[in-house]
Amino acid sequence: MRASRRPAPTTPGPRSPSRTPRFRPGLRRTPALALLLAGVLALAACTSGTGGTTGDTAPSSALEASAKAVDLNGWRWDKQPGPMEIGVTHTQDSLDDTEPAQARQRGVDILSSLGQEYQNHHLMGFGTLNPEPRPGEFEWGSLDRRMQLTEETGGKAMLTLCCSPDWMKGAPRDSGDTRWDRLEKAPLPEHFADYANLAKEAVQRYPQVDRVLVWNELKGFYNEAENRWDYEGYTTMYNEVYRAVKSVRPDVQVGGPYVVMSSVPVDSGDASDIRGAWGALDQRPLDVLDYWLRNNVGADFIVVDGSTTNRGQQDAISPVDVGAEKFSVIDRWIQERTQLPIWWAEFYANVPADAQAGFASPASAVSTIAALQAMARSGTQGSLLWGPEGSNSLEYSSLWTPATDEDGGRPTPLTEAWRWLVPKLREGTVELGRATDGSSLGGFRAADGSVLLVNLSADAVPVPGQDDIPGWAIVPMNSSS
Repeated sequence: MRASRRPAPTTPGPRSPSRTPRFRPGLRRTPALALLLAGVLALAACTSGTGGTTGDTAPSSALEASAKAVDLNGWRWDKQPGPMEIGVTHTQDSLDDTEPAQARQRGVDILSSLGQEYQNHHLMGFGTLNPEPRPGEFEWGSLDRRMQLTEETGGKAMLTLCCSPDWMKGAPRDSGDTRWDRLEKAPLPEHFADYANLAKEAVQRYPQVDRVLVWNELKGFYNEAENRWDYEGYTTMYNEVYRAVKSVRPDVQVGGPYVVMSSVPVDSGDASDIRGAWGALDQRPLDVLDYWLRNNVGADFIVVDGSTTNRGQQDAISPVDVGAEKFSVIDRWIQERTQLPIWWAEFYANVPADAQAGFASPASAVSTIAALQAMARSGTQGSLLWGPEGSNSLEYSSLWTPATDEDGGRPTPLTEAWRWLVPKLREGTVELGRATDGSSLGGFRAADGSVLLVNLSADAVPVPGQDDIPGWAIVPMNSSS
């Protein structure tokens, strides 16, 4: 049983900044799309089985009847090779006490209904404040509150050991100031030991944390002069942190290097010889993994993140499961080099150019599910959804609408499917299916006979004698279906 957390202070304090664009050398960001149009929400309610803004989680009877009529016997089914945990990473806004009470409670209810899944928090930033503004002066209040949220909703606690106080990055040691525009700078080498000590303090304070990720996307460790990651510097810091954490909590699992597995056009000078419909894997993160695997002093799992697209192409490959195959390719590349379990700390499933993206988008929900299926098929052991609370600034799926709005905290097109997947993927006995008749249907089949049916495209799929299955439909069916 996980130990209880320490009491949280009652003063909320200032808020840390929103997540800045994920650091990828040369990555172009597309503008955020307007996601709260009534028509989009209506489509989410119609096709996803989540009920859109109503909270009703039952699929329409016509859609469920059509799904039951689909003959699954002719499908190709692959057995899940082993258990896979899926969880979430809380970011800037995530069921904080400052949100409207009813909206927050609706979100809390959703999070509580997901079972004992991992909830990941950052040591500093992305919703938590500076934990050590001056050397030896600790302020844990904001992280205490996030840990309390995990405990109250029945989750398991995970901690990302990023980012670092300003004095570790060259600011005066006694200023106590925090410049959030410098959040993504790495600590200086002479402060690696100080950061390792902070990590040690954190894992002692939070005995419920049983897994830590060291740093985040190698922030601040890019060598611009040589156009490559400073994997030597990162690995030196990782080793300091690993030793410090294990010295006080040998039970805690420690992983890295949390590098972005970016891909590039095949004619790029940074392209590797690992190719697919999505382009070529960038050689630079592959070099990070090779170096870190050879030179770390110990690791319990390996951490990566990535998206279905490359830096020259922002829209996903269509059909979306072809783009998602990139995650399987990366898993297999890693498995050729290590037996360490693979965790995707972040994953981003883009939608086709003609589809709407965002937390209210059925297309984003289906793209997310396609990515999870690709990971499960290739033996991923864990995967974390970045930002379970919807945000207009992030064009990906979430599990509830923004609870910063009075009417927020509602289910999204992904919610019911995620609730179905959490316990079943963890069991490790799910079958992963795809129709062989040329249609765009795919799905998951559990040992209890229940099925999660997914239409992986915007095109409706005809069903003889029944209504068509709409584009981007997600239909959870229990064992009696």
